[in-house]
Amino acid sequence: MNTFYITTAIDYVNGSPHLGHAYEKVLTDVIARFRRLMGDKVFFLTGVDEHGQKVQQTARARGIPPQQFCDEISQEFRAMCATLDISNDDFIRTTEPRHKKVVRDLLQWLHDKGEIYKAEYRGFYSTRQEQFLQEKDRNPDGTWPELFGEVTEITESNYFFKLRQYQDWLIDHLQKNEDFIFPRYRRKQVLEFLGEPLNDLCISRPKERLEWGIPLPFDEAFVTYVWFDALVNYYTAVVDKPGFWPASFHVIGKDILVPPHAVYWPIMLKAAGIEPPRSILAHGWWSVNGSKMSKSTGNFVEPIAFAGQYGVDALRYFLIREMSVGQDSDFSLQQFLARYNAELANNLGNLVNRTLNMTNRFAAGIIPAAAPGGDGATGGAVDAAAATPEAELRALWEKTRDEVISLHEGFQFHTALERTFAFITATNGYIEKRAPWKLGKSAAPADQALLRTALATMAEALRLANALLAAVMPGTTAKIKAVLGLPAAPAAADAAAAGAWRDELVWGSRLAGNKVAETAILFPRPQSEKTPAKS
Repeated sequence: MNTFYITTAIDYVNGSPHLGHAYEKVLTDVIARFRRLMGDKVFFLTGVDEHGQKVQQTARARGIPPQQFCDEISQEFRAMCATLDISNDDFIRTTEPRHKKVVRDLLQWLHDKGEIYKAEYRGFYSTRQEQFLQEKDRNPDGTWPELFGEVTEITESNYFFKLRQYQDWLIDHLQKNEDFIFPRYRRKQVLEFLGEPLNDLCISRPKERLEWGIPLPFDEAFVTYVWFDALVNYYTAVVDKPGFWPASFHVIGKDILVPPHAVYWPIMLKAAGIEPPRSILAHGWWSVNGSKMSKSTGNFVEPIAFAGQYGVDALRYFLIREMSVGQDSDFSLQQFLARYNAELANNLGNLVNRTLNMTNRFAAGIIPAAAPGGDGATGGAVDAAAATPEAELRALWEKTRDEVISLHEGFQFHTALERTFAFITATNGYIEKRAPWKLGKSAAPADQALLRTALATMAEALRLANALLAAVMPGTTAKIKAVLGLPAAPAAADAAAAGAWRDELVWGSRLAGNKVAETAILFPRPQSEKTPAKS
């Protein structure tokens, strides 16, 4: 069994979770669930970054200890994961003893190796970004970019990590490993950054300026720079779990690709003699209603509340369907409702209830077996000129299944969902062609045989399409399996589950004899939507 270790970025606890946090969790969860279905032994990590000057300042402004502040915000991120049905195996906090120990051990190891030295620094410092700045960071007019906030000039002694001496190694690593950055075009961004000489990295802050951090093991008068602390979390979580390191993928936002994840992190690991991660997946940003997200202006989506109003799987579906991994996208209620009604309610929801309704109406709620020779099996290639509707739908399924699996493996989930829903549309089209409501009025044996075949085909096509949606819409797919009389899915982490899922994707007759539910309300009409939605 292959191991697959995937992480999100750990979220900084200087604010409550927003849409971008929700997307990253859902995207990573979809990847993790898919890899489990494919038979990998998956370890999925998420968590929060709790140290640093911004946390210290915010806690002081509220008049509470930093740990209390971190506890409160950390719980909000845990709650979001639970609400969005995120299947993480671990939730790490950088204030945990297990993490502090690994950070201090790593620092001591690098110090003993001579990779860390003390020197006086004079220059500019951004409190907002908690980093020292260089002249090249200025705007052309000499001002500092807004993202740095207030910038002050300081002089102080600090400890530095010898980042510069590994620059050539990192360039070579990037050139030899084209898949180290996904999407691949972002590798150019990293190499361009490395086109300028690196400065050694300041990895400490004096306690007189910042108390809220992990003390350096070799000088307790200093705490660790928040990025040197935070990045180590990925290793902390599996240091006692043989076989999972190196990470298969770090899933992060594009804003923290360079320099933290694509420069600092691999060099830190190289210096410590630890293998770097296999790949870093950098996703895009969400705007809301065509503009930058802003809580102060109300242009903001609160994911837990939104999921509570419109459904967890509806939100998960929209986030994955709307954004191409790596690109930016826009979130609007209008577009969400358009997809909700057209794709979820009127397509998938309609197929479910047509299947249940007609099976109850014409077969006493028991899914029949297809009439002999009526299941679309031809034993070879389908002759388009002579193909039955059943054979055509089965041929489309074979094509759809193979495409969707391949698209999932390449992280093209938005296109995979498009293909899956095209098959659902075709299944609804099949129902129109066969018109079971007409066949049910005929007593002719041939029509009754065709009716049985139509009902069996509808149910089987629904079962198969549902299986392809398991990673994106786990709650909905479980409900659909239940109304079709199928048992709950096996434990996804079990090796047998992969074989079971592959078996699920084979057209067959396993539903024959199953008792179906009378109805299923999967996508109720949203309160804010005036147009009725079929479900």
